[in-house]
Amino acid sequence: MALQGLFSTFLLAAPPPRLPLPLDRNVSKVCARKPLQCIATPVTKNDHDEGSASRRNANYAPSFWDYDIVKSLSSNYDEKKYTSQVAELKDDVKGLIHAETNVPLAKFELLDSVQRLGLNYQLQNDIKQAIDVFCSADETWFGDDLHSTALWFRILRENGYHVSQDVFKKFTDETGDFKTNLHEDVKGLLSLYEASYFGFQGEDIIDKAKAFSREHLKKSVQGELSLNMARKVNHALDMPLHWKLPRVEAIWYIDTYEQEPDAIPSLLKLAKLDYNIVQSVHQKEVGKLASWWVDIGLDKIPFARDRLVEHYFWANGIVPEPEYSAFRDMGTKIICLITTVDDVYDVYGSLEEVKLFTDYVDRWDITEIDKLPMHIKTVFLALFNTVNEIGYWTIRERGFNIIPYLSKQWANLCKAYLREATWFHSGYKPTMEEYMENASVSIGGLLMLFSAYFLTTEKITVEALDFIDKVPSIMWCPSILVRLTNDLGTSSHELARGDNLKAVQCYMNDTGASEEVSREHVENLVYGSWKILNKDLLGSYPFSEPFLSANPNIARTSQTFYQYGDGHGIPQHWTKDHLKSLLVEPFTLSD
Repeated sequence: MALQGLFSTFLLAAPPPRLPLPLDRNVSKVCARKPLQCIATPVTKNDHDEGSASRRNANYAPSFWDYDIVKSLSSNYDEKKYTSQVAELKDDVKGLIHAETNVPLAKFELLDSVQRLGLNYQLQNDIKQAIDVFCSADETWFGDDLHSTALWFRILRENGYHVSQDVFKKFTDETGDFKTNLHEDVKGLLSLYEASYFGFQGEDIIDKAKAFSREHLKKSVQGELSLNMARKVNHALDMPLHWKLPRVEAIWYIDTYEQEPDAIPSLLKLAKLDYNIVQSVHQKEVGKLASWWVDIGLDKIPFARDRLVEHYFWANGIVPEPEYSAFRDMGTKIICLITTVDDVYDVYGSLEEVKLFTDYVDRWDITEIDKLPMHIKTVFLALFNTVNEIGYWTIRERGFNIIPYLSKQWANLCKAYLREATWFHSGYKPTMEEYMENASVSIGGLLMLFSAYFLTTEKITVEALDFIDKVPSIMWCPSILVRLTNDLGTSSHELARGDNLKAVQCYMNDTGASEEVSREHVENLVYGSWKILNKDLLGSYPFSEPFLSANPNIARTSQTFYQYGDGHGIPQHWTKDHLKSLLVEPFTLSD
C-alpha cells in the first residue's frame, strides 16, 4: 500500500483501547529511569571547529557489559558433542508430528508447542506436512469449541496458509457480536486473543474478537483462575504471541511447558538442548564482535551510544537461526554504525558537518574527509571501511558486487538524517505525514532488511534487488513499526535532550489532540501496520526464507526493546534480562 493511502486511512481511524500494561510486573519500578540530560561539551582545536562554543551531548549511560567478559563467553554445549542425541530426539518428535490421530486438537497443541519451544526452524517442513494433511481433509474435525477453532486459525495463518475469518461466525450472535456466554471459557478466550493478532485490514470479526477476548481476559485475572492459567493470561496480555521474538518466547515457554502435566519428555529435552546449543553459537559470535568493536575504537566515541551487545540482540532477533552467522556478524556491525552515525547527526555534528558527511557518503568518497572534525572523521572511516569489507565478503562468497547497492542504501539513510537535522536547526515542526515519510527511512529498518536479504540468500538476484529498492509493503510496514514503537518508548527522553518532534508530538500539532489521545492514535498505527504486514506475509516474492521472516522479526525486536520504555538508549532491566537469557544462562538438563 502506498504511503499516502496508508496514512489517509490511519489518520482518520479512531484509536483503539490502550495496550495493556504488564500485569505480572511492578510497572512503576520497571519504567522508572533517570532521564537523559542534554549537556554541552567544549570543542577543542582537535575538533577542527574553533568557531563553535559547544556541542550537544545526550549524556548516554555507558555500556554495562564488560567486553573482556563478553569475549570469554563459552559453553559446554558444543553441537558436535550432541549430534547423535539431537538426531534421536528429533526423530522421536517427528514421529509424534506425523502420527495418525483421531484427536485433532491434540495434534494442533503439539504443533503449537513445537513452535513456541523454539523448534520451528528445526521442524518447519514436518509442521507444514502435518498441516497439509488436515487442510486436505474434511473440515468436520474443526469442532465447535472456541479453543480448537482459534488455535487452528492461528497456526494456519502463522505458517502462511489462507483461512477465512468466517470460521468464527458460529461464535457470534445475530448482531455479529461474540456470544456473551463465551466469557467463561478462559482457555478459549486466550486462544481467540492470540489468533486475533493475525487479522487483516477490513476483517471486522477479527477486530471484534480482539476487543472481546481482551476485555474478558482482563476481567478473568481478577477472578479465581488457577496460578498456571493466570500466568498464561498475564503473559499474553503483556504482549501477544505474534509480536514476541521466537527465542524470547522460547525461554518463557520452556519453563511453562515443563510444568504441564502432559508435557512430552523428548520434546522438552530437545527444546532445552537445542536452545543451549544455539546459545553456544551465539556466544562465540558476540565474543568475536566484542573484539571488533573494541579494536575499531567506536566504543570510545564520547557522544555515541556504546551498545554492541544490544545491537547483537537486534541482529539475532532478525535472523536467529544458527546457520546464518554471517548475517549476525555483519548485521551487528551495520546496526552499530547506524546508531553511531545517527548520534553524529542528532547529537554531535553541526549542520555544515553533517552536510559534508552526507555528501561523502552519497559519493562514497573519502578524499576530502579531513574537512571533518576528528571524531566524525573516525566514524566516517569506520563506516567506509566496514561497508567495503562487507562488500568484499559478498564478492568472495556470493560472486556479486553489492557495494553500489549498499552504499546507495547508506546514502538514503544519511539524507533522511540530514533532513531531520535541517528541521532541528531551523526549528521546523514537520507534519505527521512529512515526519513518517522521512522516519520510515531514518529509523534504519530498510537498510537492515536490505542487508538481511543479501547476507542470507544463497543467490543474490538483480530482480530481487530491484524489487527491494522499490520498498515493497512487506518491508515498509516493519520499518514503520520499528519507528512507531521506538517513538512510543523514547519520545519524552529525546525531546528532553532537544531532538525533533516524534510521531506523538507531530500528531498533537496536526490535530490539537492531547498527548494521551495522540499516543493512542500512534498505537492504532501499530495495529494497522501489523494488519497490512500479516496480509503481505502471504504474498509471493522474488525471495524466500529467512528474509521473509526477517521482516516481522525486525518489528518484534523493536517491540521487545521498547515495550516498557527505551530499552536501547537506556538499557533497563528487561533488555539486560533478555540478553542474559540469550547469551549467558543455559537451561539445566536432567540425565
